[in-house]
Amino acid sequence: MIGFAGRRSMLAISSAALLARPALAQARYPDRPIRMLVPWTPGGATDIQMRSVSEQASRRLGQPVVVENKPGASGTLGAQLMAREARPDGYTLGQMPNGVFRMPAMMERPLWDPMRDFSWIIRLVGYMGGVVVRPDSPWRNMQDVVDFARANPGVISYGTPGANTTEVQMTRFARLAGVEWVAVPFRGAAPNLQALLSGDIHFSAETSAWADMALEGRVRVLGVWMTERAPRFPDVPTFREQGFDVLGESTYGIAGPRGMEPEVVRILHDAFKEALYDPAHLATIARFDMPVRYLGTEDYATAAMMQNEEEKRTVQELGLRAS
Repeated sequence: MIGFAGRRSMLAISSAALLARPALAQARYPDRPIRMLVPWTPGGATDIQMRSVSEQASRRLGQPVVVENKPGASGTLGAQLMAREARPDGYTLGQMPNGVFRMPAMMERPLWDPMRDFSWIIRLVGYMGGVVVRPDSPWRNMQDVVDFARANPGVISYGTPGANTTEVQMTRFARLAGVEWVAVPFRGAAPNLQALLSGDIHFSAETSAWADMALEGRVRVLGVWMTERAPRFPDVPTFREQGFDVLGESTYGIAGPRGMEPEVVRILHDAFKEALYDPAHLATIARFDMPVRYLGTEDYATAAMMQNEEEKRTVQELGLRAS
């Protein structure tokens, strides 16, 4: 038989074992709101999409997923914050645009390593985008822009949602067409398109934040950099159809800081996958012709590795440098 002293010793051991268990076992994750870092200004296609999917994920997780805008630095401020400051507890996540891979390749001393500093959770959607002008512009297609640019080297200025974002597509386009134009980076889609409407730039190279404006007749679409025409703009040809072999379709998803618990990653993945296919979210991305580009955790991590290598080649090919 076990005496009183023995029972007391066993109780102490059991209590110590309980205290030693991970926090995940002590309290169900999540038990408080989750930050979602969106590195763009409010009102653009990415911001609207991320707010929609976060709202739907909140319903599955039982806690709010609160979008926090962090515009600037080519859409990489969220990644910087996660890599340098955030704890890997699942309460700080971020949208991961192409700049997360591109910017380190452009820096002499990178502030983060895409392959080492993040826990890849889920890939969500892709961008639709292209070139838009004001309705009173004389240009009707990309060839019109090229003809003017050839006759007036360096005169055309165009807006991007950030340095080295859509500028990459347009730099490739310029080299292919043998023209020169000047990129003007903004801190997101909203100021980019506002500058176009104000006449401060000649055209905007932008993701589909312009879609509603185009349907309302406030801008004219000259071409899209997709593999195929956008469903809501069947009369707008792709760059390839206009004789310029330039593609710009890109994808993005959600990641967190490195070192996240696999069970937390699984919970987040499952909630955001359900949110991705929720009818309310699908209706949101349909507004911007954004295709679903789902990948699970392991496949997303593999795709991230491949994209990292591709962005390194792009930076070298175009001679891009961080400004």
